[in-house]
Amino acid sequence: QVQLEESGGGLVQAGGSLRLSCTASGRAFDRYSMGWFRQAPGKEREFVAAVSRSGGRTGYADSVKGRLTISRDNAKNTVYLQMNSLTPEDTAVYYCAADGPYYIDYVTTQPSTYEYWGQGTQVTVSS
Repeated sequence: QVQLEESGGGLVQAGGSLRLSCTASGRAFDRYSMGWFRQAPGKEREFVAAVSRSGGRTGYADSVKGRLTISRDNAKNTVYLQMNSLTPEDTAVYYCAADGPYYIDYVTTQPSTYEYWGQGTQVTVSS
């Protein structure tokens, strides 16, 4: 079992950048596939990006490809989301999630497959 805590959210102007972090406590972080999701007011939670347990496989929503980059540092039990060229449409609460533990190296985009979730961090992009 893992506990997840996000940080790095805040207010940024359109075109700016933020880096979100998600730190996991618990054992065997490197056996979990990790994902970032977001939820804007009045909308359903949507997939943003995911990374496999090794970091060798990644997946992105079409709306963020080329602007957001997911990565992980298993030595620090941390997954990151580098967010560049932000637009007001990126405004949402961003959630970190973990799926596992497994030995296979994969990514998944479906929120229902993730067992563990953080509390979320607010990202607000002003125009």
